[in-house]
Amino acid sequence: MESKTGAVPPRSTAKGNVWEWTSEEIKRIGYRVVDLIAEHLTTLPDQPVFRPFPKELAESYLNSSVPASGQSPDQILDDFSSQIAPFPFGNGHPRFYGWVNSPPVPISIFAEALAAAMNPSCAGGNHAAIYVERQVISWFRQMVGFPSDSMGLLVSGGSMAALTALAVARQAKCGFNVRHNGLHGSPAPLVYYRGGEGHGCNQKALELMGVGARNLRTIEHDYSMRIVPSSLEASISQDKEQGRVPVAVIASAGTVNSGAIDPLDEIADICAQHGVWLHVDGAYGAPAILTSEYRAKLAALSRADSIAIDPHKWFYIPVEAGLVLVRDGNIMRSAFSLVPPYLRTDGKLDGVGGLPWFSEYGFQQTRGFRALKLWMALRNYGIEGYRVAVEKDLRLAKHLAFLIRMDPSFELFEPQSLSIVCFRYSPPGIRCDEKTLDSLNKTILERLQLEGKVFLTGTVINQRFWLRACIVNPRAQNDDMRLVLEAVKQNAPQVGPTGNP
Repeated sequence: MESKTGAVPPRSTAKGNVWEWTSEEIKRIGYRVVDLIAEHLTTLPDQPVFRPFPKELAESYLNSSVPASGQSPDQILDDFSSQIAPFPFGNGHPRFYGWVNSPPVPISIFAEALAAAMNPSCAGGNHAAIYVERQVISWFRQMVGFPSDSMGLLVSGGSMAALTALAVARQAKCGFNVRHNGLHGSPAPLVYYRGGEGHGCNQKALELMGVGARNLRTIEHDYSMRIVPSSLEASISQDKEQGRVPVAVIASAGTVNSGAIDPLDEIADICAQHGVWLHVDGAYGAPAILTSEYRAKLAALSRADSIAIDPHKWFYIPVEAGLVLVRDGNIMRSAFSLVPPYLRTDGKLDGVGGLPWFSEYGFQQTRGFRALKLWMALRNYGIEGYRVAVEKDLRLAKHLAFLIRMDPSFELFEPQSLSIVCFRYSPPGIRCDEKTLDSLNKTILERLQLEGKVFLTGTVINQRFWLRACIVNPRAQNDDMRLVLEAVKQNAPQVGPTGNP
């Protein structure tokens, strides 16, 4: 490739022009990057699940100065290979079951690179990335049973999806011009509702919106951690009687704590009766609608006013990949658009402006090409491929729960739901109070994570500490479930009959 002057651009080295790369150099470095990706993905099973970033290296990173001069790509990749690649988060490993973090499907890794090479701004316009995102939104709309005139937006994750959806709910149900007057213009307090296991991002969203945590009602849950519909109905009725404005109910289609699925149909009935918005947090659990086991339980997703889904969870898409769907696209647009009606695009496909801009449906103006990695993955695996993968995760979770039930050294939290298994080490013949048992399991968890054979996280349910495994990992196998329990036992402190070390 020649420059405009006819000279051949220099190689991309520190001594050359770093802004000009020849085709040959792009390929050479690109092939090396692919080799690093392949090595990382294929050697993970032979590595520890987790390695803490070395203290000395961390200190050098935190105290370094900005580079004064450029370095060659080879030197940079050498440093990546020796300083960064050996210390991953761990979620690509077949025995990583922490939080809700899946490994990436390979084709989406390549899609990230292709999207970055194109580097479009996806605020709007008439270019390929916009139509790719529109198509991806349409595919998810079909999965959950939303109408064809609904709208959606790819966002960073469930937190931004929650903020977007709950702001639309405020626009739709507050009863005054909130965009112009702000909450100071509200004739009555606005109220939202959630279950006891509702994700904290929803509270953050309401705090950021100015609604405030005091106006977020936490509804009673049953033994399976699901919202009790009668308690929800009573709370909404009481708020209405006292002059408050019920805006939205935040239900869960699979909490990240225990996998609980709220009774969505009954909640939808209550919302319809009282004219309240129904937002469903399906960031983790919504993809289970593809399976035969959970299709009926999640069918009421189609009745929601808005849904949050995180494809970077159970669709195994590289972070970041969140999605918000809103049944009424016009209300979504009215909540965010700052474009006067006479300047809005009319949606003709032959115009320069193309369809209405995505920036009219959310807060973000400049947006990355997130859709490509979803588009490629959905085409590569198809609905059937994803159904098989999700069902495998469900079977593994059931197998782990079965092993726990069969072993008297463990206690299982039940009902076990989706691909989350909460349990704790409680060996027979040991008499100890809950505080001591919590401390014992916290010690096990810390040792387990540092050991690197298996990675679990902990959680609190009903004021008790539990070990928690969330299996969203196509690389996991039945034998890995057995290794989980073996690793827990091996890392348990020796205790006496009274529970003391």
